[in-house]
Order: sequence, then structure tokens, then C-alpha cells
Amino acid sequence: MSIIRNMERTRKELSEFLRSRRERLRPIDAGLPAGGRRRTPGLRREEVAALAGVGLTWYTWLEQGRDISVSATFLDNLARVLKLDAAERRYLYLLTQRRPPAEPGKTWCVVPPVIHRLMGDLISRPAYVINLRWDVLAWNTVADRVFHFSQHAPERRNLLWMLFADKPTQALFNPWDDQALQMLSHFRRDFVKATQEPDICALIKDLEKVSPDFRVWWQRQDIHGPDNGWRRLHLKGVGPVAFDYTKLTIDEDHHLRLVYYAAMEDDGGTRGFAKWLNQAEATEA
Repeated sequence: MSIIRNMERTRKELSEFLRSRRERLRPIDAGLPAGGRRRTPGLRREEVAALAGVGLTWYTWLEQGRDISVSATFLDNLARVLKLDAAERRYLYLLTQRRPPAEPGKTWCVVPPVIHRLMGDLISRPAYVINLRWDVLAWNTVADRVFHFSQHAPERRNLLWMLFADKPTQALFNPWDDQALQMLSHFRRDFVKATQEPDICALIKDLEKVSPDFRVWWQRQDIHGPDNGWRRLHLKGVGPVAFDYTKLTIDEDHHLRLVYYAAMEDDGGTRGFAKWLNQAEATEA
């Protein structure tokens, strides 16, 4: 009984959502002549139906919240006609009881100011922000001390490039082979979201030219299981330090993630890492 009530409520919400989106559009927004005086705001139902490629009666039933099936193709057409943004499109899919489609991957985005502030508060936790291409877009002071992001040219400030084409970064991740394979597998999952993006394809081609390991491993198409949630880094002057780490999504539409490292409390290198950070701060002061 609760399922039936939920379906009825969802269809009511779908009806109200479609009507509100239709009424906010002007005829000129849909490429239609403005015409004369209209009794109701926005587009008429018959105009939406025609632009979406369905009959008026069928669209009317949908907007009235009747129990009818819809296809993904129609929903995409309707989202286009009603000029829905990505969030509204996902909401439309949910209201019609369909699984939202994957959004096309984006590799360009801007880091929100609040994320810069957040990373600045993490004085002993390396943290940085990457996009779908794994470009490192922002980082805090301790992350720069560990990974030396600021020493790389902006066009090469890319985590995957550093991992396979930069010797100091390879020495940092120790053991390198196991961690590099795991990270490459995770990058592949991001790559399939943006296979048509020119910049991410160019990155793959460049790495295949400069890194034999990358070229061989990329062609294997290996997909590893879930990440183990730790990294082992070999810091100059400290030695091996084990870190717990995680990725936090901070902008789902732009595939923007914050990568956060925390030295393991029960690891022998943690005390040395803290001393190393204090020495670096004293030197800068």
C-alpha cells in the first residue's frame, strides 16, 4: 500500500514539475513565434508535445500524472525542449521511475573558494583537488611539501603524468608498481566518462610515448577492485610513511574531488612525518 501511495505522490510531483518548467519558457525560447495574447504563461501543451515528437493526448496524460511508461529517448527530448539543466534532467528521470543517465564527463572546472579555505585549515593533512583528467587544480601547503605540485609547469601538473613521467614522484610512491597499477585502474574508470574530451585523450597519447610501463599497462585493460584506502610514501629525510587517504566529491556535475591524506596513527613513520612538518614550518618562518 505504501508503494502505491509513493507512486501516486511521485506522479503528482511529476505533473507539477512539468507544468512549472513549461510555464517558465517563452515561445521565443523554443524557437516559436511570439504570436498574440496567450491565456496561460509559457508554452502550450501542444507546443511541447510537437517539439518533443509525441502526440498531444499522450503528453497531456504525462503532465496530468497518469500511469504511463516513458522511454529514455523521450525524456532526453523533453529535457531539451524544456531546457532543463543537468540537475533538473536527473530529477525528471527520478520522477518517472527511471535510472538517471550518466552525465557526459567534464574536465574543466573551477575550485570553489570555500574548498581553498578548507584545505588551508588542514595544516598537517596533505590535501589537493583533482578533476576528471586528474589535473591538480589546488592544494594546501603540506600537500605541496609532499608532492611538490608547485614545481611542475601547469600543463604537467597532472597526477597521472607525475606518476608515470616524473622520477621524483615515482620515488615518492614506494612501492611504486603496486600503487601505480591501482591508481591507473581508478583513472580508467574516470576516463570512460570522458572518452570524447580532447585533452584527456591527448594525455593518454603523451604518456604512451614517454612511459613504456604506462603503454603496456594501459593496453592490458586491467580493472582492479576497490581501493585499499592507503598509500605508502617515501619522504626524503623521513623514510617510509603510511597514509590513510580518501576522495571526497565536492562538485558532482564537474567531477571535482578533494583528495585527503592522513598519516596512519599506528605507523612507525608518523612521528617522523610530524617532526619533518614542524622543521619545514620553522625553516619557512
